Amino acid sequence: MAEIKVPELAESITEGTIAQWLKQPGDSVEKGEYIVELETDKVNVEVISEESGIVKELKAAEGDTVQVGEVIAIVEAGGEQPAETKPAEPVKEEVAAEEPKQEQVQEKADTEKKDRPIASPAARKLAREKGIDLSEVPTVDPLGRVRKQDITSYSNQPKKAAEQAPAPKAAPAVTQEEGKPIERVRLSRRRQTIAKRLVEVQQNAAMLTTFNEIDMTAVMDLRKRKKDKFFEENDVRLGFMSFFTKAVVAALKKYPAVNSELQGDELVLKKFYDIGVAVSTDEGLVVPVIRDCDRKNFAEIEADILAVALKARDNKLALSDLQGGTFTITNGGVFGSLLSTPILNGTQVGILGMHTIQTRPVAIDAERMENRPMMYVALSYDHRVIDGKEAVGFLVTVKKLLENPEDLLLQG
Repeated sequence: MAEIKVPELAESITEGTIAQWLKQPGDSVEKGEYIVELETDKVNVEVISEESGIVKELKAAEGDTVQVGEVIAIVEAGGEQPAETKPAEPVKEEVAAEEPKQEQVQEKADTEKKDRPIASPAARKLAREKGIDLSEVPTVDPLGRVRKQDITSYSNQPKKAAEQAPAPKAAPAVTQEEGKPIERVRLSRRRQTIAKRLVEVQQNAAMLTTFNEIDMTAVMDLRKRKKDKFFEENDVRLGFMSFFTKAVVAALKKYPAVNSELQGDELVLKKFYDIGVAVSTDEGLVVPVIRDCDRKNFAEIEADILAVALKARDNKLALSDLQGGTFTITNGGVFGSLLSTPILNGTQVGILGMHTIQTRPVAIDAERMENRPMMYVALSYDHRVIDGKEAVGFLVTVKKLLENPEDLLLQG
């Protein structure tokens, strides 16, 4: 008999939510086969069975919160029921009669295993929400794995009139409050944790924000001149994020306290530059980390950012992708944000907010005005660690480097 326990997920994760049981009591399971999908605040994890046998008991229901190390299921090795004590001859006849039956059960289990669609956790979750049978979803994946985008494409396809008729289902949980209709929706595990941590940061850090604006003319001209050749040589597009990442690394080297962490009465100055890049997903904001940005060129940074963005979209980020960042960049400009005050990420003491590029009149000198592509930028920082002079100096350094991008190229 084997116990299925919630595995160690990461140092900062102590619990998760049962998103979906992939096996039910009485189902056969092979060693190494997925038995349950767990939702954590960062990623979804599928847990395997360490032993072949029959699922005897599920100790938690879908939607329940479970702790690391908690037993959530029991698998009985072999799954055979103990035989009753009978005279020798009848027992032989019974065993002989049961052998074909056991073969049929095994054959049925093998068929069910073969027929069960292979799908990513994100695809399974979306299919549950939309009431879609995974076996009906076509996929272009060479291994036959159903992905989240396959579910989306399938759900958007026009259906026959008979299929469009809504299946009977429970009425939505709409109640009355002061005579007005409302609907209560339980927050996902990830959204609950995001809410909790944002409040913790606000309560535990002396957060302050300083602003500046950047004339993006030089960066945009450089991109326009180099983007085609850059793509031909590196097979990745030249975006703004690599410029900002390199500028941030240069500013962190000049102002090392911004690349630190406060631990009790000690300041831990980090001599490496692992930059978190905030990515928005359907389930909330995640911040995958681009490692060793000081050692990477523009193409390597762009390729890494593209890779983690695709993994975030497909819900394939590993816990290692999200841990250990020293500073964060968030770009609200992709959604049209003109100005905002970003909130610090975890134990970091600084975060840079990018915003939308907007053409505005700028005074070139006392006599001339020109329309220029301008971006407001914001640095939120922990005032317990960083003084205003350092914060302003950091942001001015980023501004100067981006307004003279050749200096960034010279730095590699």
